[in-house]
Amino acid sequence: MKRTVMEVMGDTVSKHGANIALKTKRDGIWEAMTWREYYHQVKTTARAFVALGLEKGKAVNILGNNCPQWFISDLAAIFAGAIPGGIYTTSSPEQCQYIAGHSEANIVVVENAEQLEKFKIIWPQLPELKAVVMMNGTDEDERVYAWEDLPPIAGKVSESELDERMESQEPDDCCTLIYTSGTTGNPKGVMISHDNITWTAKQAASACGVRANDELISYLPLSHVAEQVVSLLVPLNVGCTTWFAEGLDQLGDNLREVRPTLFVGVPRVWEKIQAKMVDAGAQNPWLKKKIAAWARKKGLANGYARQEGQPPPPMFNLAHKLVFSKVHERLGLDRCRLFIATAAPISQDTLEFFMSLDIPITEVYGMSECTGPGTVSTPEPFKYRTGWAGPAMAGTEIAVAENGEVLMRGRHVFQGYFKNEEATRATIDADGWLHSGDVGLIDDKGFLKITDRMKELIITAGGENVPPQVLEGKYKAIPVLSQVVVIGDRRKHMAALLTLDPTKIEPAAMEAGSKAVSADEAAACPQFRSYLQARIDQINGTLPRAWGIKKFVVLPEELSIDGGELTPTMKLKRRVVHSKYAQQIESMYAA
Repeated sequence: MKRTVMEVMGDTVSKHGANIALKTKRDGIWEAMTWREYYHQVKTTARAFVALGLEKGKAVNILGNNCPQWFISDLAAIFAGAIPGGIYTTSSPEQCQYIAGHSEANIVVVENAEQLEKFKIIWPQLPELKAVVMMNGTDEDERVYAWEDLPPIAGKVSESELDERMESQEPDDCCTLIYTSGTTGNPKGVMISHDNITWTAKQAASACGVRANDELISYLPLSHVAEQVVSLLVPLNVGCTTWFAEGLDQLGDNLREVRPTLFVGVPRVWEKIQAKMVDAGAQNPWLKKKIAAWARKKGLANGYARQEGQPPPPMFNLAHKLVFSKVHERLGLDRCRLFIATAAPISQDTLEFFMSLDIPITEVYGMSECTGPGTVSTPEPFKYRTGWAGPAMAGTEIAVAENGEVLMRGRHVFQGYFKNEEATRATIDADGWLHSGDVGLIDDKGFLKITDRMKELIITAGGENVPPQVLEGKYKAIPVLSQVVVIGDRRKHMAALLTLDPTKIEPAAMEAGSKAVSADEAAACPQFRSYLQARIDQINGTLPRAWGIKKFVVLPEELSIDGGELTPTMKLKRRVVHSKYAQQIESMYAA
């Protein structure tokens, strides 16, 4: 049976109203909100939005970091018959103007004065924008309202008027817009229906065994579909608790405080945790290192045995007691039963590193256009396979077209792109298949592996097809390398832009016989370059000849969101990188 978001939340409140829904830290103390209080705030905020002039079918844009006000604003917009659309906090005023104008926003909710300033600059270009609400702080502009102003404003709209707006909505109505991160031009508005949301969240919760007593931590950008599904929509179905991290920099500390029962990270987050653990392990005394190495061999063997339903290797339980349990506790993952990587491919090296510590990371593949997940794998026998994204989510279909493109079909597939019928027709075919733009393959057990993006496949001057993401994952196994961007489309050989992990430059330099202490010094040092070349040559020897990196450039700093080279979910913007470092790239192909 198809259901609306309002019906699902109402049911959850009736079953779990006294349970804790949200926890956030204020002045160093975690404050809790029950499901009943959460529901009341959503309805009050929805009435306030209506009083401020929010029309049915118009948008409420939300620009802020993860917090209760973000969730409440999103759901309040839906309850009021409008459409929420998140904006990434790193967006420029011009990007904000595009999304607010395109989505026809009547109201914008901003985190603070800094985000408000972006809209003050562009407000004259947004004739439909009637009010801005600040999550934190106040402003003298009479069109700007503080969060605390909303309850009295809500009194101008009756409960019955809101009920009418709620009851007039159907499960197949569009109820939210997810704007793509715009790596290739202006972002597209992905139209998601009530049924898309409620059905997909229910399937994902069921597949992962999420229960009302589970605890999650919200820290990835809420403008992205993955974080909305994990921390907002799945809990809406089951009544579990979402804690809000204080920020990405405080994630490690918050994990130890929250001790979540499920944890989702994009590959870059898992890589950063790995790098810190390797660095800490290097400081251990000799005996501790020997015990850890022994335990990790047991952990890796156990991980692969578990996938095939085989018993653990001898002395695995001792390894767990001596090493793994302590590592899990230090990370804040001692209660965690599900570790997920999503949003981009993750390297085999990182997967095996964590599996060797009895942290079996399973991959979820999906995209905004299928309301998040397309596959779901869980760390149980025959339900996951390292390096593969798992089987299709229950109730959905996955296929691979003749050209290698991954196709999906089911109730999770979106309604189309807002105001862009041409792009919609190019993405959903006449048979209802969603064309993902990803290249992949399916094994005899129905497991999907993503090998690359259709548009990112490199075709060398010699006609060789090279999947860059696969290749980059292999070279990132070199410990000192932080990021790898391979180059070679229509070129005579493969090359790469490399960034170094700042915490590992000095130890690597000592090993290389180099005095370098920074990326600049390492790039200019012949001994360090020889050290890198030797490790690159080792990997080249395991690859088809045309795939091997012949030249490389070490960049002075890591690629970043602030630098414009990464999306807010830390995916690589290849076009930006190619443009920004065009001179360095050309230097690798100069005669």
